[in-house]
Amino acid sequence: MCGIVGYIGPRSAPPIILNGLKRLEYRGYDSAGVATIAEGEISVRRDVGKLKNLQALVGTNPLGGNIGIGHTRWATHGAPSERNAHPHLGSTGEVVIVQNGIVENFLELKEDLIAEGVEFKSDTDTEVIVHLIEKHYATGIPFVEAVRQTLQHLRGANAVVAMSTREPDKIVAARMGNAGGVVIGIGDQEMFLASDMPAILEHTRHVTFMEAGWMTVIDSNGYEITDFEGQPVEYKSQKISWDPVAAEKGEYKHFMQKEIHEQVRAITDTIGTRIDWKTGKVTLPELNLTPELANKINRIVITACGTAANAGMVGKVYLEKLARVPVEVSIASEFRYSDPIVDDKTVVMAISQSGETADTLAAMVEGRNRGATLWSIVNAVGSEAMRIADGCIPMHTGPEIGVASTKAFTAPLVDQYLLAMALADLRGLLSPKDQLAMANELAQLPTKIGTLLDREADVEKIARAIKDIDHCLYLGRGVNMPIAYEGALKLKEISYIHAEAYPAGEMKHGPIALLDEEMPVIAIATQDQWYEKMISQLEQAKARGAPVIAVATDGDQRVADLADHVMWVPDSSWLISPILTVIPMQILSYHVALLRGCDVDQPRNLAKSVTVE
Repeated sequence: MCGIVGYIGPRSAPPIILNGLKRLEYRGYDSAGVATIAEGEISVRRDVGKLKNLQALVGTNPLGGNIGIGHTRWATHGAPSERNAHPHLGSTGEVVIVQNGIVENFLELKEDLIAEGVEFKSDTDTEVIVHLIEKHYATGIPFVEAVRQTLQHLRGANAVVAMSTREPDKIVAARMGNAGGVVIGIGDQEMFLASDMPAILEHTRHVTFMEAGWMTVIDSNGYEITDFEGQPVEYKSQKISWDPVAAEKGEYKHFMQKEIHEQVRAITDTIGTRIDWKTGKVTLPELNLTPELANKINRIVITACGTAANAGMVGKVYLEKLARVPVEVSIASEFRYSDPIVDDKTVVMAISQSGETADTLAAMVEGRNRGATLWSIVNAVGSEAMRIADGCIPMHTGPEIGVASTKAFTAPLVDQYLLAMALADLRGLLSPKDQLAMANELAQLPTKIGTLLDREADVEKIARAIKDIDHCLYLGRGVNMPIAYEGALKLKEISYIHAEAYPAGEMKHGPIALLDEEMPVIAIATQDQWYEKMISQLEQAKARGAPVIAVATDGDQRVADLADHVMWVPDSSWLISPILTVIPMQILSYHVALLRGCDVDQPRNLAKSVTVE
């Protein structure tokens, strides 16, 4: 959830850390801080609010040193304030730490430490860690051993990074459970640490991803990794190809707007070399899908959270329709508590932009423990969900910085469509003619998406008409029902408007009581097998005075006559349509939020990588 950056080397640490934190500000942003060691002392600068406040503070009260750690915080314990911001300094002033995650047993640990005379200066769970490290360090053991012994006391998923004035030539980091990633960046006589790749890409592309249960000690010359018992572990470094420029806004006002417009490229890359355009056959090389496995599968459980779960609901339609495999979509935070019925003929497929979502990772572990095959669809290369899966479908969207996901929603729709095609082919359910026709329609998707993006100004006009609403109802049917959910989620995420989504047929079973002239209805009414039913829903909404905004197929005069506003989408098959209908929803939410003066890229109370339960 929070962002972490560390540096050790010949250069001044503060600018490197602050710049890295800027690239991670989407992970946590209610406060920020940086700590360095110089001339045998730890200096800390912290401030509440946006990172720019910390940058201004460091500008007027500079830091020195060639070693340091920094943090952007997303609050779990203690209100946003300077005293609760990281890094946290111990009582002796010799140890400082940053943390990502939750110490589940911090209250009992805190009570024990208070009983021993420790004075706490924050309301955070994190502070118990630094005091425990100091306690063990006082016995005369090496710093890394003091950290290792501290970890034995902690329950919960955590990433901890620490340094000490008594051993100022090293940084110690540890990863407990699924508390977000820890990436080690390998430079020339310098080393980096980060919780996500964008923080260090401008300095190095040679990295090692830490696994749960690993510790690392880094100095300017390199690093070593052990388990929590101090035993060496096998690991490897890899080269990341992402261009750091991809994490910049460029010509766009916001990352979200940039990422909406990047969907042409993202979908092109997602299809990429996975289709043989002569035959329409799909190849997913990282999935390790064999004919034997394809025919063994009798059930797929898609597990995900938020936007990814909405994508999974679309995927359920694809997989059941084309591959004829029963599919359940299970919210990841509930999956492992539901005593799921899973066996060796079940695939548990996780969808996660970051690949580090704690609930999703826990669901994957539960599936593994029950004998399931694990698949994942992820965007972050080298993430935990990619590493622990038996097979993976990378999204190929590049970094997504805006908290409200856009291109990392449409990409997994295409990924799941390709998966459904591949499974259907291997199971003998897809004729060569149909296979080629479906591939040809996929090839047209980037052009159709480009057409939608060219209509942004038209959608902005609709945003101006509804920007002052307080509530909104979204409706959809069939394969576009999840798009109604996703549209409502986007609106509430970034504009703070109360929005609800329902299967359109359910409107008359309760939500219709809410309809009046103050409750707009946004309905997906494309020309598919649910079209006549959706027209009926629009009529019912209009009869009760509700303003109607429709997503409709180009040229549909019937909808144009009925709706107050229309967001047009190109004609397509009903299966492909969700990849198109969601884009005007994204654009609408973006412009409503912008017109309301909201922080589009960093909406309140949210973070990009949700690495706590």
